Amino acid sequence: MKSEPFGEEPDGTREAIMAATYRALCEHGYADLTIAHIGAEFDKSVSLVYHHYDGKDDLLVDFLGYMLDQFRTEVAVEDGEDPRAQLRASLAGVRTGPLAADRREFTSALTELRAQATHDPAFREQFAKTDAFFRECIASVVRAGIERGVFHEVDPEQVATMLMTAVNGAMLTRVTTDASVTPVLDELDAYIESRLVVEENGRGVEDGS
Repeated sequence: MKSEPFGEEPDGTREAIMAATYRALCEHGYADLTIAHIGAEFDKSVSLVYHHYDGKDDLLVDFLGYMLDQFRTEVAVEDGEDPRAQLRASLAGVRTGPLAADRREFTSALTELRAQATHDPAFREQFAKTDAFFRECIASVVRAGIERGVFHEVDPEQVATMLMTAVNGAMLTRVTTDASVTPVLDELDAYIESRLVVEENGRGVEDGS
């Protein structure tokens, strides 16, 4: 199974453990995952995993933090990009056809991990940080659109919270049922057009009219 977030040669012991954790999560999910499963994906002694982590949940909390650091490095808001296109791109991950097998497995595993946040403060903290990061990314796009006259004067944080909640719900539905999420995403497109986008014959858009 391809380990998408990681290079061919992990840089150091921690990244190698993170890559092994990713592969093991995709294969076994949270409930059946063990340190032994992670060790089987690790090209060094499993005792090295135990040396760094007290147990499965300790490792998985660090894994979530590691993935957030990767997102922070890879996700960037481009100043010159159309804010409308950027918002739609944020929905692309839940819109584009059937999920590839490895992505479905990993998304399902993340759903299991998020469920642990209902009673585990360490998991809750990591998911809260991840959601806050993506909310701020969306809010930044909305603010840029307002400044350029592309979007109406709205509350960027409130819009970002609504979009994030809808996308999280759509992803949960997608990995736990066979229901289509297309109606939700179509409505989000309609929301962007009706609530955010300034009409071209309105109070000015990107061309400065």
